[in-house]
Order: sequence, then C-alpha cells, then structure tokens
Amino acid sequence: MKRIQILWLAIAAMLVIGCGEKKKSDDIIAPKAEQPKLQAPIKMQVYSQTTDVKWLDKNYQVEIRRVPDDSLKMVKDETGQKFVDNRIYLIIMRADGSVFFKRVFTKAAFDACLDNDYRQTGILEGLVFDKVEGANLFFAASVCHPQTDEYIPMVVSVSSQGEVGIRRDTDLDTYGDGSAPSENTNDEDEI
Repeated sequence: MKRIQILWLAIAAMLVIGCGEKKKSDDIIAPKAEQPKLQAPIKMQVYSQTTDVKWLDKNYQVEIRRVPDDSLKMVKDETGQKFVDNRIYLIIMRADGSVFFKRVFTKAAFDACLDNDYRQTGILEGLVFDKVEGANLFFAASVCHPQTDEYIPMVVSVSSQGEVGIRRDTDLDTYGDGSAPSENTNDEDEI
C-alpha cells in the first residue's frame, strides 16, 4: 500500500512539474515596422555642365542643365513619398556663340524606351555628354527610380543636321556598338 501511495505521489509531482513548463511556440513575433513620415515632394539638385568639343573640325560648346520642375507630373515611391521630375536643357553652341541646337527634354521624350513601371514611378535623372563619333554627338541619359540605384540607361544622339535619336542603351558603354539610333524624336519642346 505504501508503494502505491509513493507511486501516486511521484505521478502527481510529475504532473505538477510538467504542467508548470511553458509551451514553446514556433511563432515569430516581430515588432511592427514604423511607417516613415512623408516629406514635402523631394527635388533633385539643379545641375549644370559645360563641355568644349571638337566636332567636324570645328569647336563647339555643349551646355547641359537639369532643373526640377513642379509643373511636371510627380511620381510616388512605394511608401507614398512624392518626387519632382526634371527638365533637361541641351544647348550646342558654335565657337562664335551662335546656337546650333537647343532642346528641352522631359521623361516623355524617352517614353518609347521605358516600361510601364518607369513611366509611372521614374524621373528623368540626367543627361551627360559622352563622345563625338563621325557626324554625331552622343550623350548618355537615364530615367531612374528616385533615391535608388535602379535606372534605365539610354543613348541620345544629335546629328550634324540637328536630328535627335533616342534609344535604350543595352551595351552600358553608352554607344559602343556603332549602330544608328533606332528612332528620331522631335516632339519635345524647342527652346
């Protein structure tokens, strides 16, 4: 009889000890991420570059100016933050100071090179002089997702006749394949 009582006491003690342990769960509880506070629409800095070039045995000066423009459609990132798009002015002047070429570029000029994502959430980031090749001046351009390293690279060419070609840069060496631009676009605002 004593053995049965000791056995019952041992079982009761095990039950008490067993019930006292917390059940372990595989659930992961992560703190809620704080939603960043939205700022006023963000603008890129005004940018200006002037480059002297020798083209078709004559001296030219290429001026590029990027300006944020509140009148253009703003874009939003995934948090809802708004960004101001840019206008880029390209002016090519002869040595005597006369203007050979003037044009204002907006993201709309590059529409044929963009996918729907970049049309909706990208801004015109920049345009820089690249090189002279034959009767053409070549420029590297990009439309980017604001404040990221994601962008679509493009090539802009200006011919000695003032014709503009725009194509997507698939080589990432700006215009290394030597092929002619696939498209002339003269639908942007002239200055």
